[in-house]
Amino acid sequence: MSPVVLSVAAVVVAFFVGAIPFGVLVSRAFYKTDIRDSGSGNIGAANALRTLGKRGAIAVLALDALKGYVPTLAAFALGGPVAGTLAAAASVVGHCWSPFLGGKGGKGVATYFGALFALWWPAGLAFMLVWIAVVIACGFASVASMLASVAMAFVLWYGLGREGLVCGIVLALFVICRHRENLERLRQGTENRLSLLKAGSTR
Repeated sequence: MSPVVLSVAAVVVAFFVGAIPFGVLVSRAFYKTDIRDSGSGNIGAANALRTLGKRGAIAVLALDALKGYVPTLAAFALGGPVAGTLAAAASVVGHCWSPFLGGKGGKGVATYFGALFALWWPAGLAFMLVWIAVVIACGFASVASMLASVAMAFVLWYGLGREGLVCGIVLALFVICRHRENLERLRQGTENRLSLLKAGSTR
């Protein structure tokens, strides 16, 4: 299979895997509710923590990360950094603009997190450390997600070279774009804080 065909196939598969709305599926299957009707209305792990509790949030986080990790790892193994970075971007886009939700979706952070481990595992660890440090410092998951995403452009540049830098910049822009409402709430002083120790229940 030619590199071009492989890259196209990787993008298509990663997009549709990334588009699976696990937040909605978990909330409906195990909590008899729709995560979009509670909290911020987002389908990601942060809103799951607020509305479903810690167990629900862990499930959503793990599944959303896996849908970034698996297609990116497969594409990287078959086609190298170009196919891998394209698959990573496609999985995040699928999560953010899922055709299964009428073009709506989450903010792509957990899916990006999973894809990072597939591209270069130290980048995944770096993302996690930056995210936790920022949440502890300011209490805002949105700020942590945006700053960690921006930092990954430089980390991926170091680990993967030009392909990593481009992928990191593009995905950081996606994440920031998806946090437009959070940025407005931050400006107004109405953004919700996230306590890693107290938020959510143990359901």
